[in-house]
Amino acid sequence: MKKSILSFMILCASVVHANHPNFDCSKVIEETKAYSFEKKLTLQGIDFHVTTTGKGSLRQLTITPSGLERDNTVITHEIDGVVTNVEVADLNADGSPEIYVYITSAGSGSYGSLVAYSTNNKKSLSEIYLAPLEEDKTNSVGYMGHDKFTIIENSFARRFPIYKKEDSNAKPTGGTRQLEYKLKMGEASWQLKLIKSTEVK
Repeated sequence: MKKSILSFMILCASVVHANHPNFDCSKVIEETKAYSFEKKLTLQGIDFHVTTTGKGSLRQLTITPSGLERDNTVITHEIDGVVTNVEVADLNADGSPEIYVYITSAGSGSYGSLVAYSTNNKKSLSEIYLAPLEEDKTNSVGYMGHDKFTIIENSFARRFPIYKKEDSNAKPTGGTRQLEYKLKMGEASWQLKLIKSTEVK
């Protein structure tokens, strides 16, 4: 990969740039960079292009919005793990979509995390906060990762196996817990508020 990029830069400098002085070779390299994840989504007239680059445990997440009235700034995050899926929804039914990026950490625990944004009346993006599960002393009992995230109608859902004290990482025996959240405006930002917890043995 590095040799092919170097070869292109030499070609660009010696031939392309000579005939087209204003041509930016770096932009071509950026556009052709291999993505480890890529997905394009559209809802309510707003487009999102979600990509990650990198192959190790640390990767670069990029969210590129388009169609927002005021600010379409590209958002980047360094993430620990891989993006497993992306969904768009309008959980609070205000006519402006949100984007939810699901991340699974490297290693046997496969701990889940979320990167999410609301489009604020289709004008700009602001981050949605999901409190760490460890802060919930009741629903974090028996939690050892292996999360699955999804949108269920107008709720955000998190499912994970429940581990008993004697369970190995590969064999949870406590059933499954599902947590459902609603999107609410907090004092300073959008937040996912827990509204329901159910268990299936």
